[in-house]
Amino acid sequence: MRQGFTTGSCAAAASKAAAIMLFSGNKKENVNIMTPKGIAFEAKIEDISMGRNAVSCAVRKDGGDDPDVTTGALIYARVSLVRKLRKESDESVSAAGETGEKVIITGGKGVGKVTRPGLDQPVGEYAINHVPREMITREVTDVMNAYDYSGKILVEISIPKGIELAEKTFNPSLGIEGGISVIGTTGIVEPMSVSAVKETIRISIRQKVAEGQKSIVMTPGNYGAEFMKEHFNIDLKNAVKCSNYIGDAIDMCKEEGIEEIILAGHIGKLIKVSGGIMNTHSKEGDCRMALFASSMIRCGIRGDILEDILDSLTTEEAIEKLLLFAGAHIHDDVDVLKMVMDNIMEGIMYYLEKRADGKLKLRCIIYSNQFGLLADSASFTETTNDSADETTNGSADETTDGSADESTDESTDESTDETADESVDESVKDKR
Repeated sequence: MRQGFTTGSCAAAASKAAAIMLFSGNKKENVNIMTPKGIAFEAKIEDISMGRNAVSCAVRKDGGDDPDVTTGALIYARVSLVRKLRKESDESVSAAGETGEKVIITGGKGVGKVTRPGLDQPVGEYAINHVPREMITREVTDVMNAYDYSGKILVEISIPKGIELAEKTFNPSLGIEGGISVIGTTGIVEPMSVSAVKETIRISIRQKVAEGQKSIVMTPGNYGAEFMKEHFNIDLKNAVKCSNYIGDAIDMCKEEGIEEIILAGHIGKLIKVSGGIMNTHSKEGDCRMALFASSMIRCGIRGDILEDILDSLTTEEAIEKLLLFAGAHIHDDVDVLKMVMDNIMEGIMYYLEKRADGKLKLRCIIYSNQFGLLADSASFTETTNDSADETTNGSADETTDGSADESTDESTDESTDETADESVDESVKDKR
């Protein structure tokens, strides 16, 4: 699959081209830079605007074969000479100038500002991460040296479509407002990058810690948000979205200083954890019906119903078959669904606790769209909360999170959360 180049690489290339044109007075239609990964990036320069003391130009973002929401967006750099640093409305520009920096970097339209702690840049700063800043500084400094210029240069990065694109990323929930981030650690966009999604998860956890939180709610996505809000007063919009990477997220929580996790999710996703599957993507493994049937056997259920369960396409269908079987063959005072769900929960908790290695306090809640609350690990470790035991036909919030910025690594099926795992063809929809 074809690699792409990050917004950071585009910003650095545009900055270099603008600097060359500013000092040479000649248009530059292509420019080469070296990415931190050691891969050369030859960028085509677009929308050039040349003035006496400033030049603006753009590089079009190419995410390669990665379906990145920023692909096709123009990343602009405006490079200008700083004869005398005026009192800027942007305090960070003034601060940079006062520290003696020769290349002063700021943001413009469509580049978000950091509003919450725990991100790469401090609160109040433009969300241009440190690696892109280093790349821009290096490229512009090289041009300044080539033209024997010892003064200061102001570089303003802007992304006109950034405000619109930001609504399709994790940025608003992460505390980046007014646009998208300029990011990238290697300068390269790897198709379907798993590492990028994991980094987004880590950032979300780190933010919670920076805000003083030691106990967090974690969920694969927003699926079931209305149910959790109504019955547990938990807003999944504020939860850490672990996507399919439940095991990795637990590891990150241990590393970042989290002490307690409430993991909440749909049975179609979390039943896999009862079999020790810590990456719940359907491509990594799908034994939902085998695990369901296994728990039924452990609860003493035998007969053709087991084969019927194995033939089910979704966990919702399996639950419905179980209830029909129980109604016809089992005494009314036996809650078969609860028995089976509690057995599944025991398996989930076994593997969660094994992964946590005694370093986290854990609670798990599983539910379904049609049948509401299915199991709560607190019910057999603590006194049961009456409201938590109530079964309901909770409606699911089918809104996706939106894609994560190019970070986002997002070769996952949870952009529609459990919908992908509960589909007949197990199709995978990339979040990005």
